[in-house]
Amino acid sequence: MKKVTKAVAALMLTMAVFCAAGCKKDPDNGGNNSGIYNGHKYVDLGLPSGTLWATCNVGADSPEEYGDYFAWGETRPKDSYTWESYIYAECISYSDPRLTKYCTSSDFGNIGFTDDLITLQPEDDAATANWGSGWCMPTADQWRELRDNTFTSRTTRNGVEGRLFTAANGNSLFLPAAGCRDGSSLDEAGSGCYWSTSLYTYCPYYARFFYFDSGDCSMSDINRNFGLSVRAVRSGLQN
Repeated sequence: MKKVTKAVAALMLTMAVFCAAGCKKDPDNGGNNSGIYNGHKYVDLGLPSGTLWATCNVGADSPEEYGDYFAWGETRPKDSYTWESYIYAECISYSDPRLTKYCTSSDFGNIGFTDDLITLQPEDDAATANWGSGWCMPTADQWRELRDNTFTSRTTRNGVEGRLFTAANGNSLFLPAAGCRDGSSLDEAGSGCYWSTSLYTYCPYYARFFYFDSGDCSMSDINRNFGLSVRAVRSGLQN
């Protein structure tokens, strides 16, 4: 049996009290502390950092739509997601791409290139590029904060599989299980694959991403050239 920490127990108790009170979840992922910024809705889940989460994926018009897919560091969707088409690689062969940006080791860089950049710059952030200043992709820490401070459950919304994250303040966030793109194929159907801004520093061919399936959700790493979903965030300190 898994050990239940005091923090998790407190969260579960708060959720139980909330549900018993008969409060309703907003069908658009809204709530008392939600709003619109630059034309895009966000929801306040009462997270410790104050992070506000967009209610839709970049490229989508509703929470259950998959939206666009992006390679890590690219800001536009495309037809095929390969190392040959990746903007920050010189591809000698599929098994031996040479990185030209975000590279922490000369073993992976083009002609020994390194820049030691480990976090996406704003011009390479798909959320910022498409939605404007004030929006950005989540860091790995922000994904962990979402997972650790909400009650999460597998669900279906308007026929679309995904995962619902419900906070103690009653607000919730739905992430569709949009899979990912490798080449021109859609893989991992029924699972969620969402980019963070964080490079996997031990092997810069990869970047950190948030993954969920029918069982659990966690941080992992995946090829930067793959096409993944992007869910934007903004700081709770911004106006």
